[in-house]
This record gives sequence, C-alpha cells and structure tokens, in this order.
Amino acid sequence: MSDHATLILDGVQHELPVLEGVEGERAIDIRELRERTGHITLDPGYGNTGSCLSAITFIDGEKGILRYRGIPIEQFADAPNFVEVAWLLIFGRLPTAEQYTSFAEDLTRYANLDEGMKHHFEGFPRSAPPMAILSAMINALSCFHPELIELDDDEQFRMAAARLISKIRTIAAYAYRHSVGRPYNYPDPHLRYVPNFLHMMFSQPFDQRVCDESVRDALNLVLILHADHEQNCSTSTVRMVGSSQANLFASCAAGVCALWGPLHGGANVAVLEMLEQIHQGNITPEEYVRLAKDRDSKIRLMGFGHRVYKNFDPRAQLLGGVAERLLSGLGRPDPLLDIARRLEEIALSDPYFVDRKLYPNVDFYSGIILRAIGIPTNMFTVMFAIGRLPGWIAHWWEQRQDAAARIARPRQIYTGSPQSDYVSMAQRI
Repeated sequence: MSDHATLILDGVQHELPVLEGVEGERAIDIRELRERTGHITLDPGYGNTGSCLSAITFIDGEKGILRYRGIPIEQFADAPNFVEVAWLLIFGRLPTAEQYTSFAEDLTRYANLDEGMKHHFEGFPRSAPPMAILSAMINALSCFHPELIELDDDEQFRMAAARLISKIRTIAAYAYRHSVGRPYNYPDPHLRYVPNFLHMMFSQPFDQRVCDESVRDALNLVLILHADHEQNCSTSTVRMVGSSQANLFASCAAGVCALWGPLHGGANVAVLEMLEQIHQGNITPEEYVRLAKDRDSKIRLMGFGHRVYKNFDPRAQLLGGVAERLLSGLGRPDPLLDIARRLEEIALSDPYFVDRKLYPNVDFYSGIILRAIGIPTNMFTVMFAIGRLPGWIAHWWEQRQDAAARIARPRQIYTGSPQSDYVSMAQRI
C-alpha cells in the first residue's frame, strides 16, 4: 500500500505522506500543505480532519467499537470502577493495587473545598444553571491551589488530577444543594467515590443517603461510558485551550462550557423530554415514529444516530441492560423505559432508520438511569462532565508532553467584502 498521496495543483504534482494508526486507520499528512502549495483544506466541523496523534481512545464507528487504552469498554461492565478507569485513561495503564489505593486515598483526602469557596455559591441565584456554576468553580479552584497552576513534573500533575476528579463531585453536589436551598453536606471520608457523591447530593441531617449496590454499579458504569470519546467537541476544546499553555483548571472549565451545549452534553435531557412527551401525551411509540419520519412534522426521534457511529453505539447497548436491571432491582418500573424499548424495536426494524444507520446512542438510556437514581434533569449534563473529566485531563497532559505540539490556530476562507476605503460620516448615504 502506498505510503504517500499524490496531489496535483495547477499542473504541479505534490507528494504528501500517508500515516497509519495501530488499528489501520489512515490519514494524509497535510502539515506542510500551505507552505508547499499555498493552499489550505476546508473542512467545516472538522469531520475529516485529524487534529492530533493520540494514544488514549480508539473508536471504529463502522463496527461499533470503543476502547480505552486498547481495552474494549465492555470489559469494564462486570465490576465497574470509575476510579480505576480514570487512572487508566490519565496514566496510560491499569493501576497496580498500590497505585489504586494511593489514588483512591487522594480522592478522599482532597474532596473538601476550601471554606472560602463555599461563599462563592451564595453569589449565584438559586436558578443559576448548574453547568455555569461548575465551570466558574473549576476556574476558581486555580485561585485556591496556585501551586498546581504550573505543573512541572509527574507528581504535581498527579496531585492536580486527583484534586480535580475529587472536587468536581463536591462542586456539583453543592451547586445542587444551593439550588434547592438545602445545607451543604461535607464529604464522608468513609465512603467511596460514587456513594460519597450521592451522600453529598441527597443526605439530610440525621438521615444519610445509603447507596444501594445496584445504584453504585449503575452510576459507576454511566461515568465510565462517558469518560472519554476521542476528539469530541469538549475534548477538542480542552486541547485547543491547553495548546496556548493555559493551565489544567482553565482548560477543563472551557471543556465544561463546550459540553453545556444541547448538541453535545444536553442530548440525554432531550431524550427524556421526548419520552415524557410520548407518555404524557398518550402518543403511541408507533405514531411518534411515524411523525418523526414526516418531513413536514417538527417531531424528531431523539437519541438515535451519532456523528461517529454508523452502527450500534456500544455504550447504548450496555446502558440498555443496566437500565433494565436497575429498575427491576429497585422495584420501580418506569413507563419511560418501556416506551424507549418499543421505540428502539420499531426503529431497528424500519428501513427508514436502518438505511440511514440511525441506531440508539449513549444518550438514549443514560437519562432513564439517572432519573431512577434520583438525579434531577438539570443535573444530567453535570453528571456527563463528572464522567468526562478524566478524559479531558488525559488529553490535556498528552498534549502538554508532546514536544511537537503547537498552539491551535485554524485557517479560514475569507468571504467578506474585498478591500475598500473608509468613508467619513458626512459622505455616507
């Protein structure tokens, strides 16, 4: 197979290198294209543009494959442990028993926020979007931990990563408690990562929230399945901001802002709203699918299709099973799950969706699981951010260690007015 591509411009032939990844994906290297030819490429949305070389996550959208550091995500499902996966993504390998214990202890040690930060929550109105608070507070962490702004070695980075992953739970829980006017719950050093978060969210004075094993495993898996997804919008944002040598806190705060968008982190909210609309409106799933296929209708089938996957989203397959087991174990049947299952069944047998390769994605079932656990809808995207944080940290550090990394600076094709002269106010018509 050729190791170069031939490009002919204005009768001149140019040879461009072809790179191949470890899984066989191939790319034309155009790093010197403008210098050699005077041309750039145009790719709105970057759907055909590789922005970096990365060893963190592999996706094959045609085959429905997702792997973290080479490990298929299905292998994390039997004993889901978000802390273990966070270490894997950030440091490139599964932790030893000693490394895991030390990291878990750090997450417990760093869970508290500086008391001064608590006053910042009071400055937000009760109705403030939790994602706005999350982004602001992650940025504020850099003020309270200035020693971690410049990360000069691996140990400093490990401390910064542990602080962020630990404290994001506390920030999220405090944002929720502030919104409902309840007192803040301090982290419990005797609880593990997920149960501690649910304690901070839902415990009341003299009535601590006890985390059921099925809930713990379900939420661990939800976080794991959101932990990284290659060069998506928020991860690319973290890398772009980080390319300017911005610190880890600022870069991850920018990732939160990107994730806030309804086309990215808010999609599972749209799915739940759709299921509620069907349930409350007494619309049959069959009728809803019919309306979704009607071009004149404003109805859309949410939670189907993906920018990358042209097959089943492997995360959706895992979460569908988790939703069934969780609701059954809790003894809380949810009509929305029945509607979701019927919509999936109809769509997967309908040529309209099959021909367009519209399969359920990760957002289709994650909202049902979060709802069953008791997470309010306005916190769904925050849960996504908690899960995605290890991926953001891993990408920020990978880029920081790359000696060949450059500040991100896309080009454009200018479509405005040609050169013209300034006209004084008196002469303007």
